[in-house]
Amino acid sequence: MSLFRRNDSGIRLAVSALTDVGRSRDHNEDRFLVADLTTRDTSVQNGSRPSELGPRGSLLLVADGMGGAAAGEMASQMAVDLIFEQLATSWSSETDDSPDLFALRVREAVERANARIHAVSQEQPHLQGMGTTATLVGILGPRLLLSQVGDSRAYLIRDGVAVQMTRDQSFVQHLLDTGRVSEAEAYEMAPRNVILQALGPSPTVEVVQHWQPLLRGDMVLLCSDGLSGVVTADDIAGIVTSTDALPKACQKLIDLANERGGPDNITVILARMTGDGLMAAGDVEGGA
Repeated sequence: MSLFRRNDSGIRLAVSALTDVGRSRDHNEDRFLVADLTTRDTSVQNGSRPSELGPRGSLLLVADGMGGAAAGEMASQMAVDLIFEQLATSWSSETDDSPDLFALRVREAVERANARIHAVSQEQPHLQGMGTTATLVGILGPRLLLSQVGDSRAYLIRDGVAVQMTRDQSFVQHLLDTGRVSEAEAYEMAPRNVILQALGPSPTVEVVQHWQPLLRGDMVLLCSDGLSGVVTADDIAGIVTSTDALPKACQKLIDLANERGGPDNITVILARMTGDGLMAAGDVEGGA
C-alpha cells in the first residue's frame, strides 16, 4: 500500500508553538504561523485539542528575521502574513486539491512574499538589507510538503529518533558539503548564522521543496536557529518523546536553549499526527 495514498479523513493534528527572546537579544525577530487552510483558522490550541485535518491541509511556518532595528521583525511578520494571505486566497479556493498544485501554490506564495519584502526594503532606505528565513511544513493528507529558504530547521521525530529534514542554506553548511571543515569544527565555528539566501535581500529566491510520507504517531518540529544552534537532534528526540504534553515539551526545549546561553531568539512549533487515516509503522512493507 502506498504511503502517498490520498486519505484526508481520520487524520488528527495536535500542535503547540512557543517563542522566546532568548538571553542575548533585547527584542524578538522570530515569527511563527499555525494555520488550518480549510477553515483559515490561525489560532493555536497548544496541543490540548487535536483537530481533524481538513481537505486543504494545515500549514506550519517559522520565520527568523534579520536586518537590525525593526527591520528583522518587519520582514518575518511580512513573510508570515503574506504567505498565509496568498495561500488563503489561491489554495483554499482551488477546485483542484492535488499535491502537485499544492506545492506550486506554496512556492508561489513564498516567491511573492520575497518579492514584496524586497520591494519594501528598496523603497525605504532604513529597511535596506532586511530579510527573513522561511521554513514551512504543509500537511496534506498522509504526507507533508517541506519548503525552505534559509536555515530555520524542520525535524521528523519517529520511533524516538529526530531526523533533520531540512538542509541549512548557510555558509557553514556549504563548508561541510565541500569537505572544508568537519562536523566538530563546524559546531565550533563563529559566526554560524551567515546564510546564503533569505526572503528579501534579492528580488528572486529559490524555494527548496520535497515531500515526506507520514505515519501514525509521527511528530514534526520546526525551529529557528536559536534552538538548533545549541540543542542537538538527540536532545530534541529525548525531550519530545519523554514529555506527553506538547506545550510542556516546547517549554523544555526553550529552557534548555536558554540554559546553554540563549544566544538568539528561540521559536519552536511541535505537531503530533494521529488517527486511523495514517498507516502505522508495522503496516508498511519493509518498515517505515
